[in-house]
Amino acid sequence: MYIITVEYVIDPGHMLTFMDAVLENAETSLHKEQGCVQFDVSQSHDNPTQFFLYEQFVDEVAFQQHVESEHYLTFSQKVQPAVVSKSVRHWYSC
Repeated sequence: MYIITVEYVIDPGHMLTFMDAVLENAETSLHKEQGCVQFDVSQSHDNPTQFFLYEQFVDEVAFQQHVESEHYLTFSQKVQPAVVSKSVRHWYSC
Protein backbone atom coordinates (compact mmCIF):
# COMPACT_ATOMS: atom_id res chain seq x y z
CA MET A 1 0.00 0.00 0.00
CA TYR A 2 1.02 3.58 -0.65
CA ILE A 3 0.30 5.90 2.27
CA ILE A 4 0.16 9.67 2.46
CA THR A 5 0.07 11.70 5.66
CA VAL A 6 -0.70 15.38 5.55
CA GLU A 7 -0.51 17.88 8.39
CA TYR A 8 -2.31 21.18 7.97
CA VAL A 9 -2.40 24.32 10.09
CA ILE A 10 -5.45 26.38 9.16
CA ASP A 11 -6.18 30.08 9.60
CA PRO A 12 -8.85 30.30 12.33
CA GLY A 13 -10.99 32.56 10.14
CA HIS A 14 -11.26 29.85 7.48
CA MET A 15 -11.96 26.81 9.67
CA LEU A 16 -15.48 26.10 8.42
CA THR A 17 -14.50 26.41 4.77
CA PHE A 18 -11.57 24.05 5.28
CA MET A 19 -13.58 21.54 7.34
CA ASP A 20 -16.38 21.33 4.77
CA ALA A 21 -13.95 21.02 1.86
CA VAL A 22 -11.65 18.42 3.42
CA LEU A 23 -14.53 16.18 4.51
CA GLU A 24 -16.11 16.41 1.06
CA ASN A 25 -12.77 15.58 -0.57
CA ALA A 26 -12.29 12.56 1.69
CA GLU A 27 -15.79 11.22 1.02
CA THR A 28 -15.54 11.77 -2.74
CA SER A 29 -12.10 10.15 -2.88
CA LEU A 30 -13.36 7.04 -1.09
CA HIS A 31 -16.48 6.71 -3.24
CA LYS A 32 -15.15 7.67 -6.68
CA GLU A 33 -11.57 6.37 -6.65
CA GLN A 34 -11.11 2.60 -6.77
CA GLY A 35 -7.49 3.01 -5.69
CA CYS A 36 -8.29 4.97 -2.52
CA VAL A 37 -8.91 2.49 0.30
CA GLN A 38 -8.77 4.76 3.34
CA PHE A 39 -9.03 8.50 3.95
CA ASP A 40 -9.18 9.69 7.55
CA VAL A 41 -9.41 13.31 8.66
CA SER A 42 -8.50 14.16 12.26
CA GLN A 43 -8.51 17.46 14.13
CA SER A 44 -6.16 18.16 17.04
CA HIS A 45 -7.73 18.04 20.48
CA ASP A 46 -5.21 20.58 21.82
CA ASN A 47 -5.13 22.94 18.84
CA PRO A 48 -8.26 22.90 16.65
CA THR A 49 -6.46 24.68 13.81
CA GLN A 50 -4.30 21.57 13.24
CA PHE A 51 -5.53 18.73 11.03
CA PHE A 52 -3.99 15.35 10.21
CA LEU A 53 -4.96 13.35 7.11
CA TYR A 54 -4.15 9.66 6.67
CA GLU A 55 -4.70 8.46 3.11
CA GLN A 56 -4.10 4.93 1.85
CA PHE A 57 -3.93 3.98 -1.82
CA VAL A 58 -3.37 0.62 -3.52
CA ASP A 59 -0.22 1.98 -5.18
CA GLU A 60 1.57 5.14 -6.24
CA VAL A 61 -0.31 5.24 -9.55
CA ALA A 62 -3.61 5.42 -7.65
CA PHE A 63 -2.27 8.31 -5.60
CA GLN A 64 -1.16 10.13 -8.75
CA GLN A 65 -4.66 9.68 -10.20
CA HIS A 66 -6.03 11.13 -6.97
CA VAL A 67 -3.98 14.35 -7.15
CA GLU A 68 -4.95 14.77 -10.81
CA SER A 69 -8.68 14.25 -10.17
CA GLU A 70 -11.14 17.08 -10.63
CA HIS A 71 -12.43 16.86 -7.06
CA TYR A 72 -8.89 17.04 -5.59
CA LEU A 73 -7.94 20.03 -7.76
CA THR A 74 -11.17 21.78 -6.72
CA PHE A 75 -10.45 21.03 -3.05
CA SER A 76 -6.87 22.27 -3.32
CA GLN A 77 -7.92 25.55 -4.91
CA LYS A 78 -10.77 26.08 -2.45
CA VAL A 79 -8.65 25.63 0.69
CA GLN A 80 -5.53 27.46 -0.49
CA PRO A 81 -6.47 30.75 1.26
CA ALA A 82 -7.11 28.85 4.51
CA VAL A 83 -3.79 27.02 4.72
CA VAL A 84 -1.13 28.50 7.01
CA SER A 85 1.17 25.49 6.57
CA LYS A 86 1.08 22.04 5.01
CA SER A 87 3.44 19.09 5.40
CA VAL A 88 3.11 15.97 3.22
CA ARG A 89 4.89 12.65 3.75
CA HIS A 90 4.88 9.56 1.53
CA TRP A 91 5.09 6.05 3.04
CA TYR A 92 4.99 2.40 1.99
CA SER A 93 3.37 -0.19 4.24
CA CYS A 94 5.68 -2.98 5.43
